[in-house]
Amino acid sequence: MLMTRAYRDGRPVWWQAIPTQHLALIVGHIVVGVWTRRPMPVLGLASISLVGHRSVRVVAVCLIGGILGVHLSNVAWHGTAPDHLGPYVGWACLKTDPAPKGGAIVVVLDIQGERFESWARGSPRRRLTEHLAGECAVISGTRRALGGVAGRRAAIRHVVGGFDLKVVGDWSAGSALDRASNRVRRLFAAGSATLRAPDNALFAGLVIGDDRNEPTAMITQFRGSGLSHLTAVSGQNVAFVLAAAAPLLRRLRPAPRWLATLALIMWFVALTRFEPSVLRAGVMAAIAATGYLTGRERPASRTLTLAVGLLVLVDPLLVWSVGFWLSVGATAGVALLGTALVPYIPGPRWLAVPAAITLGAQAGVAPVSLLVFGSVPLVSIAANLLAVPVAGFVMLYGLPAALLAGSLGPVGGGLVAVVVQMPSAIGTRWVAVVAALGARLEPGAPWAALGWAALVLMVIGRFVAARYRRI
Repeated sequence: MLMTRAYRDGRPVWWQAIPTQHLALIVGHIVVGVWTRRPMPVLGLASISLVGHRSVRVVAVCLIGGILGVHLSNVAWHGTAPDHLGPYVGWACLKTDPAPKGGAIVVVLDIQGERFESWARGSPRRRLTEHLAGECAVISGTRRALGGVAGRRAAIRHVVGGFDLKVVGDWSAGSALDRASNRVRRLFAAGSATLRAPDNALFAGLVIGDDRNEPTAMITQFRGSGLSHLTAVSGQNVAFVLAAAAPLLRRLRPAPRWLATLALIMWFVALTRFEPSVLRAGVMAAIAATGYLTGRERPASRTLTLAVGLLVLVDPLLVWSVGFWLSVGATAGVALLGTALVPYIPGPRWLAVPAAITLGAQAGVAPVSLLVFGSVPLVSIAANLLAVPVAGFVMLYGLPAALLAGSLGPVGGGLVAVVVQMPSAIGTRWVAVVAALGARLEPGAPWAALGWAALVLMVIGRFVAARYRRI
């Protein structure tokens, strides 16, 4: 049964929660509907679910969810077609932080409620460099359509066209939330200036997910060593922010604590620019906080399923985001396999636990990594064991340290600021060295495949042996 009544004194008191496996089935149908944008695949999946599940009520809800996904997906894609093209003069707001790329500054502009991507050079480039997302300016230029692969990739980010920027005029600071988050980001950037390049760019990526200034070589090293997830804000960053605020939050009564927690999560999501991975982490944290308030705490697998369903319904285009699915896959792998693999990993528990969590995360991201990047680095196991604990320290210590260092001077360059940021500098350099060595030591594809096969066989062998010992 999808829902059954709980009775007290012969009277129904409340609807029981939908079982997690049913919820996962419903969300799966929604995702298929969003992905395919057609009802027939949803009907086919619902038919298969009916054969395997034999619950008409569950499958009916799955079918409704899938059809809803089809409708919302088509509406979302229809919204990626521009309503207005041609010359424009007026106000526009930055939807992304200006990022250097190929000698230009790349930025997404909100113009009359539509998003246009601009590659600014010359005078507009100089006028954009020092500004951040949420700030608005008077501009002039030409809106144009985007086609082909570039247009589809842009549409996934809700970008409807390109903008040839000619003039950038006066500026406005934006909304109160934008002003608050930009003040923190500028203070953080000043504190990051105490680190030498390119470690300052990596530090920004580790703490707030700002990887705009990371050099191509560093990006390649992190991808080749399986550490690129460290520069994308995730649940670990959100957990550290909540942990840092915990002494203050615990002083509040339950309802105010819940509101303050949601506000803190919202602020951090805004600070990190609403990236898909941090959206997933933020929604999961909000669901967990709500469960704690209501006394209905749920396991991570259920919280993740709820978060995916809600996010896909709100923004169906997330289904085409590689970053979103890498984040979901890693979280699912840790939730489902991380603890379960611990007994089958050789070595002391202090090593087996992080190794099992790393293996679970790698198993979760493997399908997406293979489809998109063509490989799953074998060295990622060792690299994550060496880098993740230090990166976690940098994430926890780095934000308050950078803000303190930034407040000590216009560029955070005083001796005290350097001392304050020294642990951040050492930790960031360690993570960079691990990534560089990992990328260098990663074997070729055939050897990596053999290594993964041997690792999987070892875990399976220990699992089978443990089962025989219990018989």
